[in-house]
Amino acid sequence: MLYTVFRLPILLCIISALSVVAAFGQDEDEPLTIDSDLVVLNVSIRDSRGLHVSGLKQNVFSIFENDVKQPISFFTTEETPFAAVILLDSSGSMGTNISLARSAAIRFLDGIRAEDHVAIYRFDSRVHMVQDFSNSRDVNERIFDVKADGMTVLYDAVYRAAEELSKRSEKRRAIIVLSDGADTQSGRSAARALKAASAANAAIYTVDMTPSGSASTGRQQARAVLKDFAEKTGGTFVEKPGGADLRTAFEAIVAELGVQYTLGYAPLNEKKDGKWRSIELRIARPNLTIRTRDGYYAVK
Repeated sequence: MLYTVFRLPILLCIISALSVVAAFGQDEDEPLTIDSDLVVLNVSIRDSRGLHVSGLKQNVFSIFENDVKQPISFFTTEETPFAAVILLDSSGSMGTNISLARSAAIRFLDGIRAEDHVAIYRFDSRVHMVQDFSNSRDVNERIFDVKADGMTVLYDAVYRAAEELSKRSEKRRAIIVLSDGADTQSGRSAARALKAASAANAAIYTVDMTPSGSASTGRQQARAVLKDFAEKTGGTFVEKPGGADLRTAFEAIVAELGVQYTLGYAPLNEKKDGKWRSIELRIARPNLTIRTRDGYYAVK
């Protein structure tokens, strides 16, 4: 039987009975505590033309953890609702790009379904809520007051978004970041933010808002951070967005979140030893591209 496998390096999160117990101001070295019995994968599947593949049944999927086949205990198709947090970088380095980012966030809301819920936060020297979780396509008028000013707490914003998503009942979760990526003031590291997103079962979709033509070392590093966030969580990285390209990218993100497959399993290895466990997802159909997470840390 032919299997097609596509793997991305990431931390697979664990979400059933999940608890992120760290307070927003905790020390960097304090461990992130996760209590879990179910490992969850959100999966995007496309054919050779790049089109979404629908209608696949559970019996064509196989999950292997450290090369040991696992029984699939949870399976839903593309009808599953999602929860998402949009993070708008409103720091001084964004400049006039803040208007473009704001328009993109509004565009994202245009595509959500009645069962989806989206919150909007902005971040500069601090993280501020613009709009709480809602299934409305209307945006709070406060978003039009957002100006570019202050420092950048990107990593703290991602952590905050993960913390809020961990409280949601939806199994499909996402963080959408519009930023130039240059963190200047966070209390947490990029690694800590990634761990929090993993614990919340959240894919991070990042949009590079770096000014066109910028080629400094700092800007290149900023782009690398945004790309790393996306690759390690099963999201996507949108590079060099213009007005039309950005709108198209956001339409694609909201469409993808609505048509993913969600699978879960209770690991046969029940030890919470803190070790990395690799995940391999196989599908008994050829010529498919699969994007999902490929591992997790088995922590208590």
